[in-house]
Amino acid sequence: MSDLPFTLDQLRILKAIAAEGSFKRAADSLYVSQPAVSLQVQNLERQLDVPLFDRGGRRAQLTEAGHLLLSYGDRILSLCEETCRAIEDLQNLQGGTLIVGASQTTGTYLLPRMLGLFRQKYPDVAVQLHVHSTRRTAWSVANGQIDLAIIGGEVPPELQDSLEVIPYAEDEMALILPMFHPFTRLPQIEKDDLYKLQFIALDSQSTIRKVIDQVLTRCGIETRRLKIEMELNTIEAIKNAVQAGLGAAFVSISAIEKELQMGVLHRARIEGVVVNRTLSVIFNPNRYRSKAAEAFTQEILPQFATYEPSAVEELREHKLTEPPILEATPLHPGSG
Repeated sequence: MSDLPFTLDQLRILKAIAAEGSFKRAADSLYVSQPAVSLQVQNLERQLDVPLFDRGGRRAQLTEAGHLLLSYGDRILSLCEETCRAIEDLQNLQGGTLIVGASQTTGTYLLPRMLGLFRQKYPDVAVQLHVHSTRRTAWSVANGQIDLAIIGGEVPPELQDSLEVIPYAEDEMALILPMFHPFTRLPQIEKDDLYKLQFIALDSQSTIRKVIDQVLTRCGIETRRLKIEMELNTIEAIKNAVQAGLGAAFVSISAIEKELQMGVLHRARIEGVVVNRTLSVIFNPNRYRSKAAEAFTQEILPQFATYEPSAVEELREHKLTEPPILEATPLHPGSG
């Protein structure tokens, strides 16, 4: 280790500067002084004999060598964290960390219940939930930053050979209306009635929006004829807008349980149309899976599985008792 031209602290500093865009903000995020950060970078550049930052602009820009070191540094730091977690596992769930990822709707409405059950059973395990887009979540699993995740979209094509994807549950997307809408008096509405509604939806590039459009198209509904009056960026905002009478919307049934119980939203049935999307569990089989992750996979996930019995069995069978041989995985190319 003494022959290496860099230290782990220097790699952490490099990563912080790249993330924060300046030496000062990086120093603040690491709770050290700016001169200390500058000195470490100078030492690192001298030891490597290459410039790592282009200091001509206002923002700290990495040189080509800086980008290369950051790429490998991310992997090194990730493996260090993984090593520490594997050692923590020797305490047999009397500590350690469980890191679970999820896409937006699943992470907001389903995962908190699942993690609550896990914490009741294993109160000494620290739990983290990372909620991001399906693409970003999949890359985090591939890079070992997350133990496993539940997603509602497609795994990026470039990761399909790296990740294990298990169909897990069907998530119904329900049509909701304001309580005072005339359609609430009908037991069900016709397909053509959808063209009479004003819709509130997520952005057209969102995973859920794409799934809804695909299912509606398969059911013979022309999505281009649907009147999208408003696009909002959160499910909570959409629910509030519908409740206020601004339009109708398709949202996950898991997101409206409380509103249906309270009678503040109406769920409309559409004749011959059921909008479902498949939720999947993803993990990286080439990464070490902690005992906390194994416990969550075998004891908590099967309680919420609705896809098919084989999915539950497959989840229980995926068990790693020894760390696998670690392989380098591609770094996240962007936030996605």
